[in-house]
Order: sequence, then structure tokens, then C-alpha cells
Amino acid sequence: MKRRGVGLSLVIVFSVVAGSIASHAQQPGKAYRMGYLAISPGNYERDTHNCPITGSPNWQEFLEGLRERGYVPGKNLSIECRWTEDQDDQAPPLAAELVSLKPDIMVALGTWQVRAAKQATSTIPIVMIGVIDPVGRGLVDSLAHPGKNVTGLTDTLLEMEGKRLQFLKEAVPNLSRVAVLHRKGRMLEYWTEHIEAAARKLGLKLHGYSASGPEELLGAFAAMVKAEEEALYVVPTGIWEMGDTPQRLVEFATQNRLPSTFQSREFVQLGGLMSYCVDTPAIRRRIGFYVDKILNGANPGDLPVEQPTKFNLVINLKTAGSLGLTIPPTLLMLAEEVIN
Repeated sequence: MKRRGVGLSLVIVFSVVAGSIASHAQQPGKAYRMGYLAISPGNYERDTHNCPITGSPNWQEFLEGLRERGYVPGKNLSIECRWTEDQDDQAPPLAAELVSLKPDIMVALGTWQVRAAKQATSTIPIVMIGVIDPVGRGLVDSLAHPGKNVTGLTDTLLEMEGKRLQFLKEAVPNLSRVAVLHRKGRMLEYWTEHIEAAARKLGLKLHGYSASGPEELLGAFAAMVKAEEEALYVVPTGIWEMGDTPQRLVEFATQNRLPSTFQSREFVQLGGLMSYCVDTPAIRRRIGFYVDKILNGANPGDLPVEQPTKFNLVINLKTAGSLGLTIPPTLLMLAEEVIN
């Protein structure tokens, strides 16, 4: 396995330094309470506050980002976690429950969770993550001046999805038909424009297949096989990362010899061909910067929303070999990680 060094833009590096300095200004001996609202903790054991005891690598990066700024769970920070388990209608009551605990700050992951937290309180600061186009979705006034009590980080850029399709075409030059798997009813219009524009330039025909959740994947898979699709492109959504769904998606692509592109490196580790995504661990660690700034008196409405600046291409060479593909050297040079 080959990994190249991970770096962030100078702006973010400067901000990390500034954040580290700010952390020394926290009030000695003061304990804080945080509310955390997200989709699912995964298959991890939870503590008495409903938070993962060990958790995923992303959860661990989130905690490390807090520790770097002097906030240690169990010592001077208490985190209360609530999970919607992909049931959007559960976000409002869970957000209200967290607000009733009177936390000093809230962290919300995902559009529905952020919206619910914003509706539940106009005074408690909210740090958002995992949101695409927060301005278009009405969560903040602007990226530079979010206003009110919400700020944070966006998790991806729509423009990168066209690039993901381009990389797939470069890996499979004779590709003409691509199955696009998306979540039914989940704001697909945000993706359609960018994906279809890229497909036209690449000479690709896209065919959409929808599923409300993992329980409907078999029907989507059967339709793809019947249509004799040549590759699989999975539109990002948190539900695809829950439970055994990543393994099921990769196994389908493998069994049907479909070159595939996914939303995170986890799928490539399991045997998917490639992924192109933001540096999610860096984004999770970066939450600590916002938490520290706000707990030290900054107005969340004055803290600009950050967009990702680094993207990782991950390629599985073993999978490429099993598909009879030769990955171009130019594509390998761009890869952050190559799995052999």
C-alpha cells in the first residue's frame, strides 16, 4: 500500500496555529457540555451518554481535534450523543432533547440534523459538518458570514463529482454506460447537473437507479444486471456507510465485474476500484477549531464556513487487475493511496 503525505492549504494551517493559541485561553477548571447529533454511530459499543466508546476513525479524529485544544471527554468536556439511525423524522425530537440538556455547544452532522438543531435553538451555537451547499439549503446566510448561531465545515463539493466520473473513464477508456446508484428522494438535483455535464463531455450515458435504503438494493442490483451496465457510480450519502452496506455494494460490483467508484476509501479497502473524496479525517479533526473558538467567546455567525481544500484519490490495483484493467501511470501519480 502506498500513501502520500497529507497536507492542507496554508489558510487552514494558519488557522490551526491560531486555534492552538486560542485553546490556551480557555477558563481553567471549567467543564463544558456538548450535544452531538448525527445519523449513526455504526456498530460500536456506546457509553452512558450514548457516544461510541472507541468509534470509527472519523470519530477518533473528532475527539483528537478536541484534545489538541484542551477539551478532554470525561475531564472538562461531557458529550451527549443522539442518533437518527437514518430516520429523518427523528432529527427534530432528538435535537430538542439535546437542547433541553442545555449544552454549551452542539455539533450536528448532516443536513437534516443541522436543520433540526437550528429549529430547536436560536441561541446555542451549532457547528455543522457533513453538509453540501449549506447556503442553498438555507442553513446559513453565506459562507463568509453565516449569521445567527450556525457555522462549521462543508463535507464535499459538487464539482468534485464530475472529476470522480472523469477518473473512472480514465481507468476504463472504452466505458460507455454507467449505472448511477442514488438515494431515493434525497435531493438528487444537487448532483444531477454536475454529473450529467461531466458525462456529456466524457461521452458517457448515465442510467439512474434509486433505493430508499439498503433494503431496496437487491431490486436496484437486479435492474442494473438486466440493463447490462458497464460500471457503478455511487452517489454519496451516509446511509451507504451503515452496517454491512459497504460490503454489499462492493460484492455486487465484484461479482458482476463492474468497475466502481465510491464516496470514501473504506469501499476501496473492501475491494471497490476507486474513490475520490475529501480528506474526511482532517475535516473531523478541524471541528475542534470551531468548538474552541466558540467556547472562548467567538460568535458562530462571524466564523466563516470552511470548504474542503484537499481531495484524495484511492485506487485498488488488485481489483483493477481482476477486471483486466491497466491503470494509466498519470492516474496513479494523482493517487493519494494505492492498494495492492
